[in-house]
Amino acid sequence: MLKKFRGGFLLFFGYLLSPLCWWNDLFFNLPIAYFFGYLCSLISPSLLWPSSIAGYWLSNVAGILLMQIGALDIIQTQERNWQKELWTGVLSSTVYTIAIVVLVQLKILDTPNL
Repeated sequence: MLKKFRGGFLLFFGYLLSPLCWWNDLFFNLPIAYFFGYLCSLISPSLLWPSSIAGYWLSNVAGILLMQIGALDIIQTQERNWQKELWTGVLSSTVYTIAIVVLVQLKILDTPNL
């Protein structure tokens, strides 16, 4: 029972960090990304924006991984292979990111002008 509760919590928290939640950026991902960029900018001020972008991507990847781990906690009863799950999550998140970049580059998805 505790494992299913933990899985539900991880699934919910992962959803809040994932790109599947449309309103999460303002409240979760952008502050996390800015904080990550700020920490990296203490090393070199020119790292603020690149590190913020990397932090944003990492927070989305973490959300997808947490969702995957939480869902597996809820539905899976057998022994788990953490290394395989981690690589599957990172690979699926990377494929998702590449797909979004390709759609933006092909002008299928529109981005706001900043």
